[in-house]
Amino acid sequence: MPDIIFEHRHIDGKYLIEMKIIRIKKDTHYPEGIKYSLVAIDRETGKRMLGFDNHEKRGHHLHRLTRELPYDFIDEWKLIEDFNAEYEKMRKRSK
Repeated sequence: MPDIIFEHRHIDGKYLIEMKIIRIKKDTHYPEGIKYSLVAIDRETGKRMLGFDNHEKRGHHLHRLTRELPYDFIDEWKLIEDFNAEYEKMRKRSK
């Protein structure tokens, strides 16, 4: 059974923020034994504006609107820090 490391959901103005990080059994798709999805969704349009995830077979990556970029995963706490930093940059650009 997966072990929840961190789970958080809140509304920040026009964005819905959802973060979920779970510990799973290590395998070829999840060598760190961590599965995660951190996302900022525009509440008005329902579009994902920012996301960090490591879906099976795709590895660690981030989404900025429609662009997908590689992400250098270090650990779950750095992941949260990096998501928050990217989110703040996105918010400043959208003002």
